[in-house]
Amino acid sequence: MSSLFPALSGGAAERRPALRFGDRALTYAELAAAAGCLAARISGSGRVAVWATPTLETAVGVVAALLAGVPAVPLNPRSGESELGHILADSAPSLILAAAGDELPSAVRGLERVDVEVNAPAAGAPAPATGSVTDDAPALIVYTSGTTGPPKGAVLPRHAIATTLDALADAWQWTADDVLVHALPLFHVHGLILGILGPLRRGGSVRHLGRFGTDGVARELNDGATMVFGVPTMYHRIAEALPDDPGLAKALGRARLLVSGSAALPVHDHERIAAATGRRVIERYGMTETLMNTSVRADGEPRAGTVGVPLPGVQLRLVEEDGSPVPSCDGESVGEIQVRGPNLFTEYLNRPDATAAAFTEDGWFRTGDMAVRDADGYVRIVGRKATDLIKSGGYKIGAGEIENALLEHPGVREVAVTGEPDDDLGERIVAWVVPADPGTPPDADELAGHVARRLAPHKRPRTVRFLDSLPRNDMGKIMKRALPQGSGH
Repeated sequence: MSSLFPALSGGAAERRPALRFGDRALTYAELAAAAGCLAARISGSGRVAVWATPTLETAVGVVAALLAGVPAVPLNPRSGESELGHILADSAPSLILAAAGDELPSAVRGLERVDVEVNAPAAGAPAPATGSVTDDAPALIVYTSGTTGPPKGAVLPRHAIATTLDALADAWQWTADDVLVHALPLFHVHGLILGILGPLRRGGSVRHLGRFGTDGVARELNDGATMVFGVPTMYHRIAEALPDDPGLAKALGRARLLVSGSAALPVHDHERIAAATGRRVIERYGMTETLMNTSVRADGEPRAGTVGVPLPGVQLRLVEEDGSPVPSCDGESVGEIQVRGPNLFTEYLNRPDATAAAFTEDGWFRTGDMAVRDADGYVRIVGRKATDLIKSGGYKIGAGEIENALLEHPGVREVAVTGEPDDDLGERIVAWVVPADPGTPPDADELAGHVARRLAPHKRPRTVRFLDSLPRNDMGKIMKRALPQGSGH
């Protein structure tokens, strides 16, 4: 079986920096020793849970599990007791890996605990041989957000991780010379697979900030970092800070690549960052079940509002509600994204019914994401089928383009757009607005006219509701199902 981390095999790369979290760091030689010792200890353990704090210990624990050929189940430390209980009952790990100082909640205290040691002697135990572990074997079981029911465990095989990371290396020209900086949580695809395993597979390095801050991003870019990964809320904070922080703009201008993911980055923030720094943020599109599907390429056009083109090896199509192909790539015809390729998960753990429902008869995965496709293959996501596709007056309308239009209005700080039942239209468009100045919110008719002028009259919001804030999950995604009901304006 091919190694996921060739750079851990030794040679000249041993002294290269691999991981840095704050003032704690490991070279490749030190990581190989620490992960090798732990891998020898947990080999044959069955599944292992990982208390996924943003620390060296989490990175070492996951790498050790992968070296040992043992499936790892990353646990979100902010999960509630009932969610943790569900995940543990579903995945049945034999033990939990954690940092020595971590105080674990009662839901996990029944598991055997193994404290991760990051300072193993240089001549530590070698990693156990994984020759009997196939490329199809489970590497990680990552639980979905559970917005429509209890979280489901997506079983990600080893080859899917390798395929996605190699496809991104092709798209982003990602090499061992790159130094990645980010502050993403380590219990999901973005922060863990892309943000930690990605640099390690390339033989490069990652500097994790612990907590996001524009000062930390600037410091690391000024000290040789070449790439930044973030979510839209992080880039929004960057865009807000840039007018008063020329040092931040200069630092971002040094970056080779600024990448945003996990949710759509508003076009307004794209433009503000590009104007101040000369660098355009690029977006990519993926899911827990599919890893990465598309991306704007480093050598391609960084077109704001799009997630680029399919990655090498990924097949992508748009389909109508009846499953027939969307007839044209005209940038207007909306369809559901379906994908097929070696980047896909194997199954939902213990859920054959859900696994079967997720795929078409000919093996395409139903993403539930709605998009349009331009003639040159660029994909623009307009929202989730369940929450962001609005059928109003005979039109299929994506919430995302209305949100982008509203964010261009100076009176709007944040916005979410949904559909609600309407006797005449089928669904009416509702805008949930966080005003830039809560004391003087913009006029609802003015906002509707703003959208109608930029897009089309049938895409204007018929109802506007003002909020102090929008409900978001740990990744900064707006949770539309959690929006309160209220009277319109």
